[in-house]
Amino acid sequence: MDLIKIGKLAKSASEELSKLNTDTKNKILLESAKALLENQENILMANKKDVQEAIKKEIRNAFIDRLTLNEKRINEMTQGLEEISRLDDPVGQYIQNKTLPNGLIVGQKRVPLGVVAIIFESRPNVAADAFGLCYKSGNAVILRGGKESINTNVAIVNVFRDVLRKNNLSENMVQIIMDTSREVAQELMRLDEYIDVLIPRGGVALIETVVKNSTIPCIHTGVGNCHIFVDEFYDVKKAVDIIINAKTQRPGVCNAAEKLLIHEKIADDFLPTIGKELLERKVEIRGDKITLEKIIGAKEATEEDWSTEYEDYIMALRIVKDLDEAIMHINKYNTKHSEAIITENYSNAQKFLNEIDAAAVYVNASTRFTDGGQFGFGAEIGISTQKLHARGPMGLKELTTTKYIIYGNGQIRQ
Repeated sequence: MDLIKIGKLAKSASEELSKLNTDTKNKILLESAKALLENQENILMANKKDVQEAIKKEIRNAFIDRLTLNEKRINEMTQGLEEISRLDDPVGQYIQNKTLPNGLIVGQKRVPLGVVAIIFESRPNVAADAFGLCYKSGNAVILRGGKESINTNVAIVNVFRDVLRKNNLSENMVQIIMDTSREVAQELMRLDEYIDVLIPRGGVALIETVVKNSTIPCIHTGVGNCHIFVDEFYDVKKAVDIIINAKTQRPGVCNAAEKLLIHEKIADDFLPTIGKELLERKVEIRGDKITLEKIIGAKEATEEDWSTEYEDYIMALRIVKDLDEAIMHINKYNTKHSEAIITENYSNAQKFLNEIDAAAVYVNASTRFTDGGQFGFGAEIGISTQKLHARGPMGLKELTTTKYIIYGNGQIRQ
């Protein structure tokens, strides 16, 4: 596969895309949303083929859940594109404007990043989200999905390329790499002459590989070892509802809760309650000594458990003596993704918000809300867990950079 050719085509397409006005971009997004629905049958057939292959290989259920599309999920992809079309276009926005003593007018203007490459694993909805957000923010996008979802990804991307072609625009504003081998992925990571930003979306192994091998600036996304801490000043109904939602609604996603910390003063009362609720939903519980005493059927947690992202019906429980110990534990083991406290105490809530080091920190709400769509971005390019440039769900604004615009009237530097 000629990646240099793909890079050149993307660079050229990005220059064309950067000149499009907002109305044109919104028109394409709405037509793309409509085309997804019109091609729903073809997409589902391609996805069925991918899912059947995954089942044959006995890939775990959480992975297959992320891979599987249905009418509801395609509708969500469609709605995401429609929502993006309604959002303000960040390209061309002025952030600040000031006049210096010498009369120079200095401002900052938002501009596209250029060419964005995304390496992702099983979730085919990433292809739609990536196209919509990159297109609206003026960036060409190169997609490299996993081999398990290749048929679905190609079907989705072909829909968008067809819409672009019918509107006399370069179809290379979105490209997909057909070769899913590691060798091609490694080569893509070194295509810095043509790609401006590389975003890996997937597990720890993928992200570590990209960070270690890429010569392109990277944005780390995705890994979520997320915690919930139940404070001594808690509402039991809120606690149960939030924990069950965060763990079991979709356990295979990065914003699902993996760890539960409980204040020692409520352990006797709350452990049997939450243990019963989790076990009824087939969640395997791994815990410390107190957890094992209070929950029949729980397994002993190892040191490795505290740093593991399960992406499955597994949750590790630990009893802590106070809020300070909970914060210390979370900051030691978390992946800077999403963390939550359940408390009715204002001071404890504020302390948790201030001292937890994560992209999203919650009080009395499920970690499952860390999502571009839920935050009003229409979709997301990923959840950034780093601190430079972008952090948290990445929407349109995070896919732009700035340049300084300076107006003068003949000034020269003395």
